Amino acid sequence: MPRFLNTVVVNGSLHRPSRTRILLDAVAQKISNDVAIETESIDLVDLAPSIGTALSKEALEPVAAHALRQIERADFLIVGAPVFRGSVPGLFKHLFDLIDMNALTGKPVLLAATGGSARHGLVIDHQLRTLFGFFHALSLPAGIYATSEEIQNGRIASDALTARLELVASLASPVLHGVLGQQHNRFDERAVA
Repeated sequence: MPRFLNTVVVNGSLHRPSRTRILLDAVAQKISNDVAIETESIDLVDLAPSIGTALSKEALEPVAAHALRQIERADFLIVGAPVFRGSVPGLFKHLFDLIDMNALTGKPVLLAATGGSARHGLVIDHQLRTLFGFFHALSLPAGIYATSEEIQNGRIASDALTARLELVASLASPVLHGVLGQQHNRFDERAVA
């Protein structure tokens, strides 16, 4: 019986090292302090050659096809992307264009973004939330945005960002515990049947 959430962390950055990856890892770590999650990570930079030329799942190389299956089968997604010129990378959007349109229905998703300044902070609500709304995913009410000043030298460098990480994790916790409870109930029902 699973007592953890299969969590896939999707980093929409095309760079390595990546501030977005640092933020996403910090989110996963904070959530894991209260909720049993088992994480797998996907970095768009590793999939770029295959994703960029594919117009369908069938055209994907095996590593990219596997990444899509991971996303579709996850119990919980932590998804983030950098913001450039007011938008997330087009290849990030294309990755989700290849996802089965029913695969994310009801799935909790925590949204994150990074950018050079605070003025891009609304990208979570104006782009990411609408993208996952199309999939009928359960976008958690609070996302998290970080500026380049808040993540420096490969680490979180801001007390304010640390406080926001704590807040986002605390707001996600009841929802994720509910998902774990549903998994437990489904297992119990199958055991009795």
